[in-house]
Order: sequence, then structure tokens, then C-alpha cells
Amino acid sequence: MIKILKTAGLAALLILSGGLATAQGKFLTAAEVKPILNATKANWIAVREYDGKDLLYFTHLLSWRCGLEAVHYGINSDVANLALPLVPCDEEAARPGAVPDNQPIFAEFGLKAIYFVTIKLMYDDGTTDQMTFKRKAVQMN
Repeated sequence: MIKILKTAGLAALLILSGGLATAQGKFLTAAEVKPILNATKANWIAVREYDGKDLLYFTHLLSWRCGLEAVHYGINSDVANLALPLVPCDEEAARPGAVPDNQPIFAEFGLKAIYFVTIKLMYDDGTTDQMTFKRKAVQMN
């Protein structure tokens, strides 16, 4: 039996067999991750004050990096001129989107140095998306 499950405006195809549900999409392409990243823009980044520094976290974006060609960011600039290194997805892994141990998840800046951040995503289909975040909107408490 095939059942469509709709959650938060996103559809996931589930195949039910023997009482177990298995997700079929591995979220490896722009077509698969773009709707999720569009729906979760407010969560793309986070800023945290820690140990006398500003830490800019990219964890959410990294969880959906399969389907992304590049992530660039700008600190206190409308231009996203800094590249976030992306470890390639292991498409054969059970969880290709899992963030590997060798993937940097944050960048460090001086305490209170971040006023706003511009993020630019380039998807593997060549399209782009950009968003600017004020510190207050993404600061972790």
C-alpha cells in the first residue's frame, strides 16, 4: 500500500510493507531539498555567543547540503563573499545528509562582530536563493 503523508506543507512518499514505513526520497537533489529549505529559511543559520566569540552556525543548511552546489555568506554585508566548505554527500550512505565529522559547522568571529548575515545558496540545478538575517532574529540564547 502507498500512502502520501503531508507534514508542514511538504509531501513525503511512504511505502508501507509489513507494517513498516520507509521513506523513499534521500533528498540528494535541488528538486528535493529546495522546497524544504524554502519552508525553513528562518532556520538556515544561528549566531551564538560563546567563549568570548560570535559563532555562526550553518548546521541546518549542512543537513540539507545534498542538492547544494555551494553556500556563501557575508558578514555585515549584502554580498555573500565567503565560501562555506561543503563535504560532499555520500549518496550510498544510509543517511547521505548526515553531517560528517570532518564538516565544519560554524565560523568564528569577534564577540558582537556580527550585526547581520547574508546567505546565498547555489543549488545543483544552477538556481540560487539569498536571504539576509539580522543578528537578533537568529541569535541563540
